[in-house]
Amino acid sequence: MLSFVFSFQLFRSKALELGEKLLPAFNTPTGIPRGVINLGSGTSWSWGWASAGSSILAEFGTLHLEFVHLTELSNNPVFKEKVMSIRKLLNKIEKPHGLYPNFLSPVSGNWVQHHVSIGGLGDSFYEYLIKSYLMSDKTDEEAKKMYYSALEAIEANLVQKSPGGLTYMAEWRGGILDHKMGHLACFSGGMIGIGADDGAPEKRQHYLDLAAEITHTCHESYTRTTTRLGPEAFRFDSGAEATATRLSDRYYILRPEVIESYMYMWRLTHDPKYRDWGWEAVEALEQHCRVESGFSGIRDVYTMTASHDNMQQSFFLSETLKYLYLLFSDDDLLSLEDWVFNTEAHPLPIIRKSCLQDEVTEEKTVSE
Repeated sequence: MLSFVFSFQLFRSKALELGEKLLPAFNTPTGIPRGVINLGSGTSWSWGWASAGSSILAEFGTLHLEFVHLTELSNNPVFKEKVMSIRKLLNKIEKPHGLYPNFLSPVSGNWVQHHVSIGGLGDSFYEYLIKSYLMSDKTDEEAKKMYYSALEAIEANLVQKSPGGLTYMAEWRGGILDHKMGHLACFSGGMIGIGADDGAPEKRQHYLDLAAEITHTCHESYTRTTTRLGPEAFRFDSGAEATATRLSDRYYILRPEVIESYMYMWRLTHDPKYRDWGWEAVEALEQHCRVESGFSGIRDVYTMTASHDNMQQSFFLSETLKYLYLLFSDDDLLSLEDWVFNTEAHPLPIIRKSCLQDEVTEEKTVSE
């Protein structure tokens, strides 16, 4: 027990130390942090490839869970204040068709361009809105409102149905749709599923159906390959459906997003097909990605002659294998009633209203 307490205190101390070292990145005219920081000097800057020195939605919009948790651990409000200032700005600025573009200037607070994606560059921002609401024990009404407003805009502008009946999320480039869906966007089936109970009651089944349709489409991107593993991106144009039509999109780097949605949809519906699909992925990983010292990505999911990229990405351990394990575990293992997973599948505890009330009562008793 003493070793557990010591370990908790050690990791808590290190988490807070890291959080404090990240704070200088928020020293911008808008409070939107820059994308890169030197932890020694506190100097921060934007990625060289980012448009016009902008910050990236999926980066600055994916801090809320961790920073609120740091405030809970430390009783230091600064961490929560930083992410709430991000939310305040995003609430205030105009959003084209209700959508959130991927690049924002940390200097002016304006969108740098109008590329919208539920995949790379945008993805986890939306996930953190609904998860912020859930982690607050469903008290963070602002996060809930922002999430459902964003989801309505996504449905109105990005959700498409292919001629073959597959539901997918296109990308939006200043009003022009690019009928491509990235593997990264396949987390959205699970996201829409876990939020289905908390929108308008009459839309609950609609959201569950949409979540199931997106997850089905992502499964199709796996089944339509030779290896039964999904490509990095797949398209719905020129007669193609859920298929990578470009050589540059044919690789698989052990990504977790499709399996993540299987896990959530299993927990929500207990439809056995999600476990069946997960087991298909296990068998494909064993056959095509296992190497002597671990697992490797492959360069082409459409050929049985595996060409390994000789890399085992960190998210394979933290997400892909964890979601597979949870998919085949009992629901009370890291129950969704008690835990919220951050974007890298690390569980954070739901902040119970009763606990907050107990703290207030305790403080009042002490003061008296």
